[in-house]
Parts: sequence; structure tokens; C-alpha cells
Amino acid sequence: MGGAGLKWIVMAATVALMVGGGARAAVPGVIPAPAHLESRSGAFVIRTGTRLLVPQDPRAARAARYFADLLQQTRGIRLATDESPAGHTAHSVVFRLDARRTVSSKTPSSTDSNAEAYAIDISPDRIVVSASDPRGLLYAAVTLWQLCTSGATQGDSAVVPSMKIVDSPRFAWRGLMLDSARHYQSPEFILQLIDWMALHKLNVLHWHLTDDQAWRLEIKRYPRLTSVGAWRVPAGAAAAADIDPATGRPRLYGGFYSQETVRRIVAHASERNVTIVPEIDMPGHATAAIVAYPRLASVVPAPATVTSNWGVYSNLYNVDESTFEFLQNVLAEVVKLFPSTYVHVGGDEALKDQWKASPHIQARMRELGVPNEEALQSYFVGRMGKFLSAHRRRLIGWDEILEGGIASDATVMSWRGIDGALAAAAAGHDSVLSPSPTLYFDTRQSADTQPGRENVVTLQDVYKFNPMPAALPVGQQHHILGVQANVWTEHIRTEQRVEYMTFPRAAAVAEVGWSAPERLDWTGFLARLPDQMNRYRMLGIHAYEDQIAGEPHLKRSSHDLRSCTNEIVLSLEDDAPLSGERAAFLVDIMNPCWIYPAADLSHVTGIDASVGQLPFEFQLGADVHIPKLNPPQTPAGELEVRIDGCNGERIAVLPLQPAVANNAVTELPAAKIAHRDGTHDLCMKFTQRSHDPMWVLDWVRLVE
Repeated sequence: MGGAGLKWIVMAATVALMVGGGARAAVPGVIPAPAHLESRSGAFVIRTGTRLLVPQDPRAARAARYFADLLQQTRGIRLATDESPAGHTAHSVVFRLDARRTVSSKTPSSTDSNAEAYAIDISPDRIVVSASDPRGLLYAAVTLWQLCTSGATQGDSAVVPSMKIVDSPRFAWRGLMLDSARHYQSPEFILQLIDWMALHKLNVLHWHLTDDQAWRLEIKRYPRLTSVGAWRVPAGAAAAADIDPATGRPRLYGGFYSQETVRRIVAHASERNVTIVPEIDMPGHATAAIVAYPRLASVVPAPATVTSNWGVYSNLYNVDESTFEFLQNVLAEVVKLFPSTYVHVGGDEALKDQWKASPHIQARMRELGVPNEEALQSYFVGRMGKFLSAHRRRLIGWDEILEGGIASDATVMSWRGIDGALAAAAAGHDSVLSPSPTLYFDTRQSADTQPGRENVVTLQDVYKFNPMPAALPVGQQHHILGVQANVWTEHIRTEQRVEYMTFPRAAAVAEVGWSAPERLDWTGFLARLPDQMNRYRMLGIHAYEDQIAGEPHLKRSSHDLRSCTNEIVLSLEDDAPLSGERAAFLVDIMNPCWIYPAADLSHVTGIDASVGQLPFEFQLGADVHIPKLNPPQTPAGELEVRIDGCNGERIAVLPLQPAVANNAVTELPAAKIAHRDGTHDLCMKFTQRSHDPMWVLDWVRLVE
């Protein structure tokens, strides 16, 4: 596994796993791996017409029908449902909800009270699915469906080997975070994602609903949060030229979730055992709300438009009593919409520049008896925590909320590595592990041409993550609630790309969060992965698959080249065309400069290139130095090619004039190169008069 992409290892379809009593059992293509599996002789054959006994208990009946619907959707097998109280159990599938059922003592990671535990007993004559809680029965239905879609899935029947499975999760929190602020996803997609989470036994959807770039949740008391804060003009010349005939202005991008829609999504999530934890970011990442209601700002004048740039802004809420009242009114509506125990208040990346510079804020700090800005954020978060506690909810925030101290019942989500979790547990706080970059799914999965952060985080990297830090004392381990992967969407514009960046890495998170440590085995996971990939195809999930291309020879994309300086390297999507596929460029935004290493110039007579231009849409902060521009020789600028280093001899110049009027990718005319012997590093850099637009290299080709 490595930067070239996911390369499925050729191996047996099943892998042996040691189970209780010293026996060995073949583990079928089930992800996450069950806690306990006992293999038996024979098999149960499911085909169209096989009887499914639907219990009278509507909670259990829901799980039975869920299994039947999955089987019909993916295998075309239609079961014959039997709803009679005394249905005959011979050669049938039976679902049972039994509150007296206890988890086997052979499952050390389980307890009798585990609501998500279940058992499946398969013999040649009958399948009995049981759990003490509807949540466990739902996951039993998922596992049975996976057994029916393992191995060869052609034909009109599914052969399920006889076995007994007793299963329960390692961690209570097994989550995904979806950023709907930077890019909006439709309610239909959110519902689909919840369905897919359930099929992985993931049970928490952390929904990032507000940020600098948008406010997505309808708040009845403050309608401008969505009428103003949910819309922006995307960065770049293409969007600026897309005029809405109704307004005569550039077309707005955005959307929001009405409270009616949220209730529908929350209800569906409940049926799939997914708890939605809403995030309302504060005191930072607040630009969209401040634009909607300028009285919330810490500076005058307040920002006037919702930003389309990425990065960290210094716009913070002020700390007036009216602002606290505003946020409490917002949270009052939030807790009515979301029944989750937790409400996420963000708390990350709250730059204190505005607070430090504001005489009003400084006076307010003295009034409150707060010694510094870090303590002021602690006071801010504490006010929100007390409000949530009064409404029988618990506050959770990113690990910065630890700075300055937090209430004893606050929970910490550790994103800056694992240190936040260690500090939280040491101070007596619960924590969820969600570290960057390993569990940040806006990182690329291989060195391909998809947009994303420059880091490559492979499926194996995710699978090898240990949610229980080795440095954590045994007495503090109970504070680790679980694990979560985050799908930030600055560079994930479309719903299809959310799928691509999430799956199959979500399967690795699911197994790490569910399966007992002794069941975690990378080789075994790979053996079960082909079945999972086939399920993705049956469900229509656009998952990442092996896309290894041949090694480039004379033509290399920006992703095949080296960055000259590696300061802030991103794989960025073009801003044009407005519809259809867009190119992606690997670029160091601090220094757009590329190295073509060891180019054999012995037979090269010229060089051509394809280029694009991107809006410089990054909020870098006052302390970040932007390199000086290289002055152009012509008004439009040029792409310069230098040999043996970026200060070496200039051997080719490609004028940018042909690309100026094209917002998408342009192939430049080739430039001749004088004969050179041997191999040389080539440095390619643009000359230009301003940082915006930022010229970027799509590909470069040596011409023989």
C-alpha cells in the first residue's frame, strides 16, 4: 500500500480466525469483524420464496423487513413474509426481540446491557436472529445481509454457511462527520448517507451545519441566518461571470435545511440507529452568522458578505449579553430538533486578534473578571455548557475547549492528534478520537488527481489507527467514547465525491470502532474487502477503487511532479467549467512551482504544457508571508522552464496569453528547447503581476 493507490492484494476469499475453545472458523465477508464466530457444518440456502417470520413486535418487525428489503434490493431475492403469531419455523428466517437474552461470556468486549449486541444462529434448517434491543436486531439484520452477499453473488439463491455469531461493539461512539457548511448536500443525499452508515454499524453522524462560509440550519427566530447566511458567490472568474437574470448579479450558491426537513432526517436516522449530533460553531468560524446579524461582530464595521474563501478567519462573536442571548435562543431551537445527548459547539481555531484589538471586548473582560482572551473563550464555552445542561444536554467541542478549563461534564473531540484526548482523560473528561490527518477524509487516498489535502492517507493508514492511545493509563481508558472520521468539504464539491472520499475508508473506521482489538487484522480485512466493494457497486456507492495508471514517461501531470518548496500543498479543483468535470491541480499555494525530476533531454526538442487559473481563495492570516511574484515580460505573463534548479538557465518560455480568456484548462503552444545531453531537473514557475488569479500547471510534456 502506498502513494500509487489502493492495490487489492490477491489472496484467499476467506481468512482463518482463532475463536473460543481453540477451534478455527472461516470468517465470511463481514465488516466489521464479529466478536465471536463459531463455525458449523452445512449451510442454509435463501432463495425467493424462503419464509421470513415477521414478529408481532413492531420494533422487531422493522428489522426483519429491513433485512428483506436489503436482500431484494441487492440480490433480487424476494422473501415470503409470514406475520402469523404461530408461523412454522422449519426452513425459515426468524427475527426475535428478547429482553431476557444475555450476551455470551465468550465476548469479552460486551456487557449484558449492551443495546447494540446481537446473536445469529444458522443451521441448515433455520436462521434465528435475536437481540435484547431493536438496535442490536438492526445490526443483526446488517450482518445477515452481509452473509448473503459474501462470495459469489450471482444466481437466484444465497448460500449461508452454518455458524453462530455473538457480537457487540468495542466503542459506543462510531462516527462520521459531514461538513455541509462549505458545500451543501441535498436532504436526499443525507438520508442515503445515513443508510450507508447503518450498513457499517456506524452510529453517530456529526453534522457540521455552520461555519464562515455558510449557515445551513433554519432558525425560526432569526430568519436572516439562512436567507443571508446560507448563500455566497463562489470564488473565481467563472462564478463572477455567471449572472443570474433574476437579479442581474452573480448567481448565488448554497442552500439550507428547513426544520421540517431536519425532523424528517432525524426520524430516519433514529430508525437506522444513527444519532445526529449537530454542530453550531462558536466563538469562531462565525462569519456567515455575523454577516446576517452584524450586531454579533467583535469589530466595526462587520463583514458585509459571506466569504467564499477557505482558511481560518479572525471573525469572532462578541461577548455582549445580547450575543449570549442570541446563541442561547439558537440552541433552544437546536435541542428541540435534535434529541441527541450531545450538542457540538466547535470551539476550534478561534483567533483572538479581534478580541485583543477591541476596547469594548477588553472592557467587557474587566467587567467579567476574565484575565485573558483564552480565559474569555473558556467563559464563553462555559456559558453555553450551562445552558445545555439546563436543557439536559451535554456540550462537546474540539480539543481547544480544554484551554482555560471546561465544565466537568463537557466532552472533548481530539482533532490535533491524540494529545487532546490524553489531556481530557487526565482531567476527567470523556473524549472522542478524531485526529488529523489520519481520520480526515479530505486527505487524498493515493497520489491521484482528485482534489483534497496534499497528505495521502491510505485505507491501511486508517485501519492501523488505534483509538485507545497506548499512553493512556488503564484507569482513564473508560473516558474514550470512541472514534470518528471527518469529511471536511472545502475540496469536496459534489455528493459523488463525498462518497469517493469516504468509502471504503469508512469501512476501516467501522471495524476499528466496533471490533475487539484481538479481531483487528489488516490481512483479514483485505480478504473481506472485495465483498464489501461489490456491495458498494450493488448499492450504487461511488467508492474509491484501485486506479493505478502506468508510469508517466514524457507527459506528467502536476500530481506526478514535485513541489519546489512544500509549504502548503493542496490538490485543488478548477473553478470552471460551471457544469461538468473539472481538472484538479497539485500546487503549493505559497509558491506555485514544480520540479520535473531527472528529465532525459537527450532527444527532446521542445516542451508544451496545459495550464489553468484558480482564484486565490485562502485566508492565510496576517502572520503568513506570501512570496514575491516573478515579474512578467509580457502583460499576460509566462510559464518559465529552467534547468538544474529554479535559479538555473531559462531554457523555455511559454506565453500565457492564449489562456487568459479561458477560465478552464488551456494547452499552450509548444516552445523549442536547444539540445541538451543527459538528465536534468526542470523547474517550472509562472511570472505574473498579482496572486489572483493563481496560475497552475495541469500537465507538462517533453516533445521529441
